[in-house]
Amino acid sequence: MYKRILLPILFRFDAETIHHTVTSLLKFALAIPGVSAICRKLYVLEDKRLERTVFGLTFPNPVGMAAGFDKNAELVSELSDLGFGFVEIGTVTPRPQPGNPRPRLFRLKADAGLINRMGFNNKGVGPAVERLRNVGRNRVGQPDGGRRVIVGGNIGKNKDTPNEQALSDYLASFRELFDVVDYFVVNVSSPNTPGLRDLQEREPLTNLLTALQAENRLYAAPKPILLKIAPDLTNGQLDDIIAIVSETGIAGVIATNTTVSRANLLTDAAIVEQMGAGGVSGQPLRERATEVIRYLHTKSGGAFPIIGVGGIASAADAQEKLQAGASLVQVYTSFIYEGPGLAKKICQGIL
Repeated sequence: MYKRILLPILFRFDAETIHHTVTSLLKFALAIPGVSAICRKLYVLEDKRLERTVFGLTFPNPVGMAAGFDKNAELVSELSDLGFGFVEIGTVTPRPQPGNPRPRLFRLKADAGLINRMGFNNKGVGPAVERLRNVGRNRVGQPDGGRRVIVGGNIGKNKDTPNEQALSDYLASFRELFDVVDYFVVNVSSPNTPGLRDLQEREPLTNLLTALQAENRLYAAPKPILLKIAPDLTNGQLDDIIAIVSETGIAGVIATNTTVSRANLLTDAAIVEQMGAGGVSGQPLRERATEVIRYLHTKSGGAFPIIGVGGIASAADAQEKLQAGASLVQVYTSFIYEGPGLAKKICQGIL
C-alpha cells in the first residue's frame, strides 16, 4: 500500500517539505496512547538471533537509521518503534546553523536515490542533548518498559569554522553529547560543507582522531568513536584510513557517506545537472559502498568493525554488505522509497 498509494502522493511535494511534514505526523501519531504499542507489534521483530555485539555494545538487531534522517534527535523513540536496532542522530554542530539555501534535496526517482546538499542544517548540539536525556521514557514520562535505544552521535564542524580550528568544534560536541549517546561518529566526509573533505587527508585526520581519543580516555568509561568516510576515496586513501584506525585506536569505520559521482545514473543527465551540486545516496551508491567495505575488511584482515551504508533497500542488499565485511548496516534513502516496514523486512531476510 505504501509504494502503490502513499508514495505517489508524497512525491507530489517538495522533498524536504514532505520530510518534515511526515516526521511531524509520525511524532504526533506515536504520542497517542496505544499507537506506539501497535507500531511495535507491526514493525518490530524481536529475536535473540538478530542481536549483535559490536565495539562493546549489544544491538537488538543489525539494522540502523543512518545520520541525516533525524538531525536534531527528535525521532529516536519513534524510529525504534519502526523496528530499527539503533539510531544515529546528527550531524550536529556546536552552534545551530541553517545549512545551504533551499531547494537542497532532490529525488532521483528512476534511480531510487536522492541528491542532497543540506550543509549540516541543525539546531545545534545543546537542544539535541536535552532531547536525548528523555529517550527511554514514553509519551507520558514513565519508564518505557525497560527498552533501551542504542544511539549514535554524528558530529561535525560549523561551516564558518576554519579547518585549522575544526578540532575545537568536534571536541565541543563530543563533550556535550558524551553522557547521552552510546557511540560517536566523526563526519569529515560530507561533500556539502566547503573544505570539510580536506580533513580526510592523512595528517589532519590523524591529528583530529588522536585528539578526540585523548579526550575520550579522560572519562571512566570511554565511548566507541567511529569515522565516516566518503565512497570517493582512492585505494591509496583507503590504505591510509586503515593505518589511521590502527594508529589512533578508534573503534571502527562507517562506509560510506554520499558520493559526488554522477556516473551511471538512469535519471536524465539534463535533470541531474539542473539539480546541481550535492551528494548522491540510495541505489546508485550500493555497488561502490560494498566495494569500499570489502576493501577495508580484506586489506585490514578484519581488524575493526564496519557499519555498511549505501543503497540498502532489501534483505539481499543488507546481506551483500554483511558478507563484504560489515558488522551492522544502516539505511536512509531506501526508507523513503520502501516505507516503514523496511527494517523488519531486512531483519526477516537476515534470519
